[in-house]
Amino acid sequence: MRKIKAEKIAKAVTELVRQSSFFLRGDVLSALRRSYSSEKNPRAKKMLKAILDNASSARRKKLAICQDTGLPVVFMQIGQGVAVTGDLRSAINKGVKDGYKKYYLRDSIVIDPLERGKPGFSSCVLHTDIVKGDKIKLTLLPKGFGCENKSQLKMFKPTASIEEVKDFIVKVVKDAGPDACPPYVVGVGIGGTADHAGVMAKKALLRKISSGKSELERDLLKRINKIGIGPMGLGGENTALAVHIQTYPTHIAGLPVSVNISCHALRSASVTL
Repeated sequence: MRKIKAEKIAKAVTELVRQSSFFLRGDVLSALRRSYSSEKNPRAKKMLKAILDNASSARRKKLAICQDTGLPVVFMQIGQGVAVTGDLRSAINKGVKDGYKKYYLRDSIVIDPLERGKPGFSSCVLHTDIVKGDKIKLTLLPKGFGCENKSQLKMFKPTASIEEVKDFIVKVVKDAGPDACPPYVVGVGIGGTADHAGVMAKKALLRKISSGKSELERDLLKRINKIGIGPMGLGGENTALAVHIQTYPTHIAGLPVSVNISCHALRSASVTL
């Protein structure tokens, strides 16, 4: 049994806060550059240039890519052969809190979702998967709420056709319009239960944009880009950078479909301990 100290995990999470907040993922940058090269609408091209310049400035000056520093979502894959010495959950939360303070990132979390109150440093959202091996993989996704607020879930009847599912996904993007800062990455979770579909949709955003795409993903991307919302909602051919879909077995009586949209600033960082 391999032992990992909780303090080591906290320090690793603090570093993930820095990486994800200041440095846009390489695959996202590449996708934005491809969109800039292919875009024919002058206003859209100008917006894509501004987005790329912003990412470059954030990296160079060590500043937050977006003023919305997000709600920190941590995905943890923990090996069965790992023993953590100390409080694991507390260590992850401490790492997030220390990172947001150390790098002067905006306080965006209210402790009571109904009473609201003054924002401050609070618990992150933690998703855990138990896997084989003796390592821990941590991924931090600071999820801004301009795009998180555009998430939707639909519990289809099991008799629903693929076309009905596709129409729903495209409608979610139409409903988002310009409000979530396109071009988007569209994460989709299909199957499982309502809650599991939602987690899959968010996990889909972590997949590299350059990874292999299914026929369904390619078709949806084409349909979404024909909507014409365009970068920052000013029209154009690049409403979305990618559509990523994850599926899971589900009950014979249902068909959950969850859509989670990311803005153009899809921020995440990972480390394996």
